[in-house]
Amino acid sequence: MRVTLSADAKRYIRLFAEETDINPLDCLIEGDRVVLLIPAGEMADAIGPDGHTVDRVEAKLGREIELVENADTPAAFVASALAPAAVRGVTISEQGDRVAYAEVAEADRGIAIGNDGRRIETARKLAQRHYDIDDITLT
Repeated sequence: MRVTLSADAKRYIRLFAEETDINPLDCLIEGDRVVLLIPAGEMADAIGPDGHTVDRVEAKLGREIELVENADTPAAFVASALAPAAVRGVTISEQGDRVAYAEVAEADRGIAIGNDGRRIETARKLAQRHYDIDDITLT
């Protein structure tokens, strides 16, 4: 699926790449934060030692940065987008709409949802953009 980026999103991706040598695959601008989709296997480098890389980029942007690691399958992508919540498994249903059912421990439901529902809404947007998933439901 082709993702269209705004000029601001392209600018944030470019700045992140200049600071980290990691080229994000996507960027969502959501109010006071920027969500960057990081290539699989590059999350540790994107965060940096003790989070210093992210801190440095946040200071330059003047915005909070959230990183999501890409994955090869829709189920793995949904689990990654809900991190740091522990996702036990993801089932993709294709009866009418394409829905991802993510099994999350009761103790991690709040983490998967995030403050004011931000984490799950971000996961839904990214899953729609990259895997044509219409919704994510926690089970």
